[in-house]
Amino acid sequence: MLRARLLTALIALPVVVALIKVGGIGFFALVLVVLTVAVVEFCRLMEKDHFRPALPWALLLLWVLLLDAQFPGWGLFGPGLSLALLGSLAWQLVHRQGKPVADWSLTVVGALYVGWCGWHLIRLRSMPDGLWWVMTVLPAVWFADSGAYIIGRTWGRHKMAPTLSPGKTWEGYIGGVVTGTLLTTGLAALWSLVASPSGPRAIDGAGIGLLVAVLSPLGDLAISMVKRQVGAKDSGTLFPGHGGALDRIDSILWAVILGYYFILWR
Repeated sequence: MLRARLLTALIALPVVVALIKVGGIGFFALVLVVLTVAVVEFCRLMEKDHFRPALPWALLLLWVLLLDAQFPGWGLFGPGLSLALLGSLAWQLVHRQGKPVADWSLTVVGALYVGWCGWHLIRLRSMPDGLWWVMTVLPAVWFADSGAYIIGRTWGRHKMAPTLSPGKTWEGYIGGVVTGTLLTTGLAALWSLVASPSGPRAIDGAGIGLLVAVLSPLGDLAISMVKRQVGAKDSGTLFPGHGGALDRIDSILWAVILGYYFILWR
């Protein structure tokens, strides 16, 4: 398992970093593919609990949100959102099976959650110095997760959410907050030496690192809640040793919103 996790990380991480650096259509394509898989996984998880969200309409809503983020001048948000909401409801009226109201709600909510968070990720990269901001926010998640894992495994005794994620401890959580804040501060200080004056500074890294480390674990717990309800260990098998797309982006979905508004309002 550990070997598979390391091999997957060694292959995926350079590709992700390269596409973040390229930006534009390359980065958009990365986000589109990963989030499309995530929405497919969400719908499949719901099917395990005997619901039937309409996958084509969920994907339409996701793609409308992501296209609006990448091409805001197209004016897709209003008409696209209207089409996805009304069309998915009409679909349930025609194909009434099982629990149509719940199925319609899950169609919309799953895609809206993943897509709206993805909207912020694309807009974050489109900001002035967006490369450096993305390369501050995303590592903040990884720093906090790594710190929580190492410290939790070593000193963790008090379970944080035993019914949702038995491996998480309060000691690990606190360790992740400290590690994530300190390392993100240092990373932003490094970026300030190579980015423009409007890019990240050490104080920005401290704020982003603290916000992400404190709050983004809720994204992890939210997806864990979904998986526990349907009796699934992982959301999928996209990343060998790491699970599915939802498993990999659960905390990132929260982090990009926290980072986006921190940067916007700083």
